[in-house]
Amino acid sequence: WCLITSRSLCSAIYDPNEKTFEKLLIANRGEIACRVIKTCKKMGIKTVAVHSDVDSSAVHVKMADEAVCVGPAPTSKSYLNMDAIMEVIKKTRAQAVHPGYGFLSENKEFARRLELDGITFIGPDTHAIQAMGDKIESKLLAKNAKVNTIPGFDGVVKDADEAVRIAREIGYPVMIKASAGGGGKGMRIAWDDEETREGFRFSSQEAASSFGDDRLLIEKFIDNPRHIEIQVLGDKHGNALWLNERECSIQRRNQKVVEEAPSTFLDPETRRAMGEQAVALAKAVKYSSAGTVEFLVDSKKNFYFLEMNTRLQVEHPVTECITGLDLVQEMIRVAKGYPLRHKQADIPINGWAVECRVYAEDPYKSFGLPSIGKLSQYREPLDVPNVRVDSGIQQGSDISIYYDPMISKLVTYGSNRAEALQRMEEALDNYIIRGVTHNIALLREVIIHPRFVQGDISTKFLPEVYPDGFKGHKLTDLEKRELLATAASLYVAEQQRSQQFLGTPRVAGLSGLKHFSYCSFLKYKLRILTQLAAELSKYMPEKVEEDTTSILRSPMPGAVVAVSVKPGDMVSEGQEICVIEAMKMQNSLIAAKTGKVKIVHCKAGETVGEGDLLVELE
Repeated sequence: WCLITSRSLCSAIYDPNEKTFEKLLIANRGEIACRVIKTCKKMGIKTVAVHSDVDSSAVHVKMADEAVCVGPAPTSKSYLNMDAIMEVIKKTRAQAVHPGYGFLSENKEFARRLELDGITFIGPDTHAIQAMGDKIESKLLAKNAKVNTIPGFDGVVKDADEAVRIAREIGYPVMIKASAGGGGKGMRIAWDDEETREGFRFSSQEAASSFGDDRLLIEKFIDNPRHIEIQVLGDKHGNALWLNERECSIQRRNQKVVEEAPSTFLDPETRRAMGEQAVALAKAVKYSSAGTVEFLVDSKKNFYFLEMNTRLQVEHPVTECITGLDLVQEMIRVAKGYPLRHKQADIPINGWAVECRVYAEDPYKSFGLPSIGKLSQYREPLDVPNVRVDSGIQQGSDISIYYDPMISKLVTYGSNRAEALQRMEEALDNYIIRGVTHNIALLREVIIHPRFVQGDISTKFLPEVYPDGFKGHKLTDLEKRELLATAASLYVAEQQRSQQFLGTPRVAGLSGLKHFSYCSFLKYKLRILTQLAAELSKYMPEKVEEDTTSILRSPMPGAVVAVSVKPGDMVSEGQEICVIEAMKMQNSLIAAKTGKVKIVHCKAGETVGEGDLLVELE
């Protein structure tokens, strides 16, 4: 792990004589559950995993000392099923619960029930969860704590008409977002009245689906900002620290893709000001655990409070790398009642760390639409120096539509940024993933792009660099010739080996019926033909391209939430046809042309696969 190799002034020391919990339940799944289990093992704490029926063979289930099924695949019936999880806690006699992130991690009702049963929640108390988990209340508290805030409406937006009225008063563009929760879910940017109405509908539906709370707020959208967050850590004795910042500006659909620590943009004065405001907010709610205060930072280094996440962040490993702290261990120690072991002056910035979120998704579709399937081949690049991979899958694992499509968090550490990025490039090149579409091609292009290398980034980086969408790496003429020559040589060598193995003399290139080959080389698909096959190929009929303007296919696997049309209806170009939900994100699919609906092949509640035919137009 990077926190071991970072040579930091702080160090993750596990004292076997320090009294702690005997048994801890992890109310989560995947890589974060595995991450918590690793620290528990080092601290000598026994672990209990919960899982859905489809996760019965998951890695976190195998890693834990005990594992109990809490329901079927849908999250509402398993990982969000408080009654079932509370029953497992009683059955296994777990003394504490770590919620990870997502699911019940910021659910004040879950924390309250644990408290009533005498079970320790590894996180802040219910007051802090309530205050900071609600974006409206947290903004008011931030103002009172002298924290810079974004102009906006501080109440709950009642309906679409009120949303339009408020948006006009604030001035476009505005951000419509869920009052509860985070992770990019329930968030929409609106530039006019029509987008405000549409954003209100989708944001409220996503918020209800993801957090069980459809309340929304509206605030001024700061165009072209950076997303920089401060990690805080507080105890039950009134102490609080800021553990430096994380740069999280590389995003798609308001969800982070690449993070790093520290930020290339902050100077020591701005860093200190942001850290002190973050700690002031934490102390205002008597915060006791690890938490994150997120800011938007404009080009002049003005920063504005965005929200506070009262849990462990997905990207916490980069902070561990540059400080040497194990944040899960610190959370457990604080929950047990110990004071913090460090002072603010003890927290260093030692080296540089970069994290890439490796997802099972197609980066050529809106920078990443979910992909499902079984991992037929999987090998992490752990032989590259100073690489950390937080994952919850293995070869043979299934990526399903029910949960987040994350495969792993790939982290590299270096003495400086250039070294960390060079190792990340090497790690991505040595990561083997087969069976699902993944986003490694996009991640690699981002970290080697001149703008990223120079630190010239914002939350608009992806749409600005790839205005027509991500198309993959563009080869130079020399690179193209080298690639073709190398692939052809490999093909000939393979044919030679085949002849030698069979021991039968044959004419090279005419053996059997194999006159051509498809191969994937450095992520490029090439078609290699013999001279005979190349001559004959010109007589082969070309496949007629499908008329995609008259049909609508699902761009991803998911569930049909709503169908807005029926046979005989007239639709105009850009009109919504249906809504597909995948991994808790709702996507509006629209008509490519004006026409009459001929056939509707789907209905609300059905599950569809990528490429499935949904609607035909005449």
